[in-house]
Amino acid sequence: MNDTKVTDSILYIGADDKTIDLFESQYVVPNGISYNSYVILDEKVAVMDTVDARKTDEWLANLDSALGGRDVDYLVVSHMEPDHASNIQALAEKFPGMQVVGNAKTFSMISQFFDIDLTGRSMTVKEGDSLSLGSHTLTFYMAPMVHWPEVMVTYESSEKVFFSADGFGKFGALDTEEDWACEARRYYFNIVGKYGARCRHSLRRRRPWTSRSSARCTAPF
Repeated sequence: MNDTKVTDSILYIGADDKTIDLFESQYVVPNGISYNSYVILDEKVAVMDTVDARKTDEWLANLDSALGGRDVDYLVVSHMEPDHASNIQALAEKFPGMQVVGNAKTFSMISQFFDIDLTGRSMTVKEGDSLSLGSHTLTFYMAPMVHWPEVMVTYESSEKVFFSADGFGKFGALDTEEDWACEARRYYFNIVGKYGARCRHSLRRRRPWTSRSSARCTAPF
């Protein structure tokens, strides 16, 4: 696993994939990609996204190592594409008391991807809603069509960490030494570019990560 620590209480639990030749069956990725997922350890435990089914076993091992025997209280679903969301059902079955956090469009799509009953286990959030984990607070902001209609991003205010869904990604595995800007541009042009106006709109709105106070930003690849 790559360096696991974003902060003392926010850990990276994702996985590199260097066995894939084409991302989304069309974009050449000579240095692979990473499926990025995080866990926040507080009075309550939140997992931020899952990973692609290609890396389920590695991801679950990373999560178990980070948890140290604790349960997961919340899974925050920022985006329903398989590289983010393939393991929603697996995690829900592993932790029966876990709540799945998403917006209304998230839950309408989950039923199309999975045969899972989330009755009493779903938390529907809307623009500006917050969730306290203890000393950490997550606030949710909708980012539709960046680049699917259900996309939302999350800002953790105590440590100023921004979970950005697909907004600021790049190609390339995390342990690869390469020019960051080149692969970030190629990712943006191909994956997000035609939705650029929606990206700019999201950034222009008065939101905490666009203030002068710096924020760490997590990204999907």
